[in-house]
Amino acid sequence: MPTLPIPVFVALVLGFACLRLWMEQRRLGALGLLLGICAVQSLIIAMAQHYMVPGMRWMQPIGASLIPPAAWFAYTVTAVRPAGRVDVLHGLVPLAAVAAILVAPRFLDVLLPGAFVGYGIAILVQALRGADAQPRALLAYGNIPARIWLIIGAALIASALSDVLIVLAQIAGRGELRVWFITVFSVGNLLLIGLFSLSPYLRNDETEKPEPVGERPEPDAELWERVTAYMAREKPYLDPNLTLSRLARKLRVPAKTLSVTINRATGENVSRFVNEARIGNAKATLMRGETVTEAMLSSGFNTKSNFNREFLRVAGSSPSDWLQAEGRAICKST
Repeated sequence: MPTLPIPVFVALVLGFACLRLWMEQRRLGALGLLLGICAVQSLIIAMAQHYMVPGMRWMQPIGASLIPPAAWFAYTVTAVRPAGRVDVLHGLVPLAAVAAILVAPRFLDVLLPGAFVGYGIAILVQALRGADAQPRALLAYGNIPARIWLIIGAALIASALSDVLIVLAQIAGRGELRVWFITVFSVGNLLLIGLFSLSPYLRNDETEKPEPVGERPEPDAELWERVTAYMAREKPYLDPNLTLSRLARKLRVPAKTLSVTINRATGENVSRFVNEARIGNAKATLMRGETVTEAMLSSGFNTKSNFNREFLRVAGSSPSDWLQAEGRAICKST
């Protein structure tokens, strides 16, 4: 009876998801690239470990070496800055894997786990800095993108565990466990990384221009006065695609300077500061008799879950409960 190995199933799932993402965006961005690499690597694992296709065992470490730098590149482009020439240097990792296969195959036992752990830790460190350290992430999502990248970073580190377990199994004379370690850890983490990279919370406009550098240092008080005036006049928070980088570009200051100024003035990060303005607009919209959905869409939120979460944080209740309470308060006052 024909069977479908787990790596083939994972490759099909990730491949279909990559194709769907490409059809939606009409291009293969950094997240789509990561998803596609995970799909191809899962298929290579199936051909190498289950179907014993000649040459695939040599392709397996090369495919694996692409995943950590691809994950870092996806994080950088979607959360921090546009792609730059310096990103080409990450191609040294797969080149080193090819060189190791040709010259010193045993070096792969150090190179691959080191790459997964190193890039995984780098993503964890950056994501732990919070929403303001990800100026290209949509402000409406708060800390959710950072939390997703924490999971992806942890998955990279966990993937290195399979290489360590394989080496230990070989030392202990239990080579038959190799396939299980690869299936459970390597393929499982490929599926985890691939599926989380599909999250809409990570998507943004990857073609967004870099922020300009401020012409001169600006005292906190002056910048804060400009920020509040701009927020009141232009209402940039009504744009659902607003990012810290985009807001900083409109104010012509570095994103880090803007986030520090807002943090000092309000005690909140930029995401919370912007979302509080959005909730204020939503309250006014609700009081005019508009529906909750209309208030959500007109205030810069594009998902009801984010709107409800931020409304509860700011107002202390759901939109409907808040509206009922306000109605009762108005009745009592009259």
